[in-house]
Amino acid sequence: MAIASTPLKRRPNWVRLREQVLGYVLLGPALLLFIAFTVFPVGFGFYISLHNWRLGPREFLGLGNYVRALTFGSEFWPSLGATLTYSLLAVPIQITLALTLAYLLFQKVRGKALFRVVMFLPWVTSTVATAAVWARLYSPDIGIINGLLRMLGFQPLRWLLEDKGVFTLIATSLGIALPDWLRGPSLAMVAVVIYTTWVFVGYNMTLFLAGLGNIPSEMYEAAKIDGANGWQLFRHITWPLLSPTTFFVVLITVIGTLKAFNHIWVMTQGDNGTQTASILIYRQFYEFQRAGYASALAFLLSAVILLVTIVQNRVASERVHY
Repeated sequence: MAIASTPLKRRPNWVRLREQVLGYVLLGPALLLFIAFTVFPVGFGFYISLHNWRLGPREFLGLGNYVRALTFGSEFWPSLGATLTYSLLAVPIQITLALTLAYLLFQKVRGKALFRVVMFLPWVTSTVATAAVWARLYSPDIGIINGLLRMLGFQPLRWLLEDKGVFTLIATSLGIALPDWLRGPSLAMVAVVIYTTWVFVGYNMTLFLAGLGNIPSEMYEAAKIDGANGWQLFRHITWPLLSPTTFFVVLITVIGTLKAFNHIWVMTQGDNGTQTASILIYRQFYEFQRAGYASALAFLLSAVILLVTIVQNRVASERVHY
């Protein structure tokens, strides 16, 4: 016997209107905070970037600050090159070490809980404090790192004070002359990358551990029954199913390296090949009092980060398996 369906009773218009008003009222405080602390600062920053913004008279320049920054030979291009060099060095090292450590600690080994805590501690410690400590460790005269090199019979290095490229230094020690375009990143940049790896590898490792924990153990058990070895398990199960976590870790690591500032400033003040775009913006704003030009540089850096993020999303859409 068929039961006739009863049509749903339509709610009155005043009920729907009341629900909509209530929704906007509840969203109001968060929306006001978003406008006050995000929309307005960004809009006012763009307004500043269109002017020669100083303490005295302010001259409207239009896109003059942007043209100055993008002109061939301006200081923006070397700083952008240093930023990309820092990112290209730091990201692969951090991701590789973090994934390796996470995979090892995901196995049944003794003391893995303690090791996880120890690896995560640098990330929760003040960046300024740890950068100052590492700058002391890198000291050419009293640093522990050079002390260890002397004990092992090697020549001490200038580390954060060295502006020569690492390939040039290696070639010079072997008596080989290299062209300038093969000089490589400065030793100071490499020293900063070592510190960055020490700080962030524990955080990335924790994210990878969370991703590994979401992979069903039944898949490993079935593959082992079929005779799969450790590499085959990683290649055909772990790596594909870990791709969403890998994409997220790579994304936040790339963005973090492109806008890095604190530790680079504390360790080198942007000297010896480490003047990234963030350091340049800081110097233009605080040292030279060029707020308009600094704002334009900040928006250009944001555009670069946005472009890199879009490219990563396009590439990941074909390789990430959800």
